[in-house]
Amino acid sequence: MLRNTAALFLLLLFALLPGTGSAQEDVVRILAIGNSFSQDAVEQNLHELAAAEHIPAIIGNMYIAGCSLDRHVNNARSNKAAYAYRKIGLDGLKVEQKRTTLENALTDEAWDYVSLQQSSPFSGQYETYMAALPELIAYVRAHVPPTTKIVLHQTWAYAAGSTHKAFVNYVNDQLTMYRAIVDAVRKAARKTGIRTVVASGTAIQNARTSSLGNDLTRDGYHLNLLTGRYIAACVWFETLFERNVVGNPYSPQGMTEQQQRLAQQAAHAAVRHPYRITATGSAGK
Repeated sequence: MLRNTAALFLLLLFALLPGTGSAQEDVVRILAIGNSFSQDAVEQNLHELAAAEHIPAIIGNMYIAGCSLDRHVNNARSNKAAYAYRKIGLDGLKVEQKRTTLENALTDEAWDYVSLQQSSPFSGQYETYMAALPELIAYVRAHVPPTTKIVLHQTWAYAAGSTHKAFVNYVNDQLTMYRAIVDAVRKAARKTGIRTVVASGTAIQNARTSSLGNDLTRDGYHLNLLTGRYIAACVWFETLFERNVVGNPYSPQGMTEQQQRLAQQAAHAAVRHPYRITATGSAGK
């Protein structure tokens, strides 16, 4: 009897060790294939939001500054070691592996989600998605488990006074750019069969209707380090973890309770209505 009890204890202990048994089955694994906009969205705050609700997560970002879908496809074709692979482990610590390939990252974990996105200059141009997205999806599918969900990251419009040279593609108008992004992403997702869109762009536009301000960037296009990045992470949290972000206790240092509430409301509304602006004052209703 004692021998059987001891054996059962060892079996349970083994099951709880890292990399074995059911303890790892609840881990949510997310990989973004993107650029600095995915860096803004997932490399800070997202892991912390998950940890605040006791959700174990592994988050990766395949980073090349300004990388477009077309460039991702070319890198995949040649298996080019062109990426900085940033990976946040279960302990919340980020490790970077330089000069690595898409194949390396895709096969590194049994990813639950792999996110794709267009670079900001082309983010509102549907034809640029369709020129590269189908091939990139096929490449990802060939290297991940059949249960992996591919998602499309809807990025944000530039600040109203942005000096980014690509703003001219959208007649230097924020709402024109936002509407173009929404239209392109919605069409591309429908055409390629992607069912999940992470609506960071709509969340930022929602927040721009509030006292958080109409900018929310640090240079006219990258999100500011406090509220902007937090809003994007909140959208990712609610979309992928399928839990209402409103009321999540985590907020970064320096954020006020009002900023946290408005950011969470803007994100929640974007998940509910990813293709239209919701005034943030009514976003939590």
